[in-house]
Formats: sequence, C-alpha cells, structure tokens
Amino acid sequence: MSLSHNSYAAEALIDVADATIDVRKVRTARQNLARPRGFVDNAPVRSSPLPRRCVTALFVTSLAITSPVVTAQDSAAVSFTNAATTKVKSAAASALKSAQDLASTALDLIGIRYKWGGNTPETGLDCSGLVRYVFQQVTGVTLPRTAKDMSRLGTEVAVTDLQPGDLVFFNTRRFAFSHVGIYLGDDRFIHAPRSGAEVEIAELDNSYWRQHFNGARRLVGVLPGMIPSAEASTIADAPR
Repeated sequence: MSLSHNSYAAEALIDVADATIDVRKVRTARQNLARPRGFVDNAPVRSSPLPRRCVTALFVTSLAITSPVVTAQDSAAVSFTNAATTKVKSAAASALKSAQDLASTALDLIGIRYKWGGNTPETGLDCSGLVRYVFQQVTGVTLPRTAKDMSRLGTEVAVTDLQPGDLVFFNTRRFAFSHVGIYLGDDRFIHAPRSGAEVEIAELDNSYWRQHFNGARRLVGVLPGMIPSAEASTIADAPR
C-alpha cells in the first residue's frame, strides 16, 4: 500500500467522523432496512442518496484496501531470482569448461601404457586409474578406485544425451560395469583398454563396445565437490 493511499484513506475517515450524525436517524435507518425498499410504515418514501462526503470516503477507503501491496519480501524474492539466474548461467559455463578440461587432459594421456592397478602416467594406468587421475587433475575430486564403484556416482545419462566428460561403462570381464572410459564427444571415448595396450580413443558405435555397453553417468555439475561454486552458493543463499 502506498503512502498516498494511506493519506487519502485517513482524510476520508476524518470526513466521516466530522459529519454530524443523529443517533435517532441511524436507528430509524436500520429499522427501514428490514422493510420493503421505498416504504416506511407502509407509506412510500423518497430514497435519499448517501451524503457526498460519505460516498467519497467509502470509495477512497475501498481503493486503499484493494490496492496491490508490494512487500519487502516480494522485492527480495525478485532480487534473489535475478541473482540466481546469473549464478546458474555462470555455473553452467563453469561446468562446461570443466567437462572440456577433462577431455583435454585425458587426450594428453594417449599413448600411456596400460598397467593393472596403475594410478599415474609415470607407472602406467588401468581404465579406472585413468579416469581417477584425470578427475583429480581437473576437479581436485578423488573418485573411487574401481569402475564398479564409479558407476554408482552421479546421474544416469542416455546415450543420446552424452556430453564430453561423462563416464561410459562396459562389461569386459564378464560382469557389469567392469570397464570405464571418458566420453569425448562425436561418439568417441578415451580409455585404457587392456594389458599390453596403451591409452587410446575408441568408437562407441564399434560393434564390440556397443554390445558390451552398460550405461553412462554424469559427475560434473552433479556430484558434490564437482558442483561449480556459483551454483553451490546459489543453493545456500536461497530464501527460507
């Protein structure tokens, strides 16, 4: 409610208070309300309009009551929404950059020899060791050691929705989620395949990988610790 509306309402109420009202007339008016319109003691009478001051008071008071109210809470909600939109856009851009960095860092490891249980490029890498090393370097987050445990993280992603940085899982050892790679885009992924081989790029559309595909998971922007700081602060700052 605006200050001007409050002022008008106050003036109207003062006008009504200033009017001299005969108590007996009020009592008679109340009795007349219970009788047929236009009759008093069964005799026709002329209806008298309300005094102009009273009509004005009622009209202005009605305006003051029905006028929309913009509260400080509404204003705060609008401000938060605008700030949240900006932060989410920033978070999305940050998540995209992280995903691109994952793919770029993984590509730098092409040619590193495969080693069962290997955790670093110097000693060699196995499939989960490769993924774990790349995520540590780019995000600072330490993933579980096995592909099976990694498959329980993040959110499931359909093949048609794959983005660079997503993890792709396969059954290569006669149990599900026994192999993992990092999706690069364009239907390709990078992985450490097997003993005697090196880190390489493979095609998801290859008949072998298509037949042994178990699913994909997204960690960037989803897993705690991989949510960009802008998005995390937006969640924390939300009005309660």
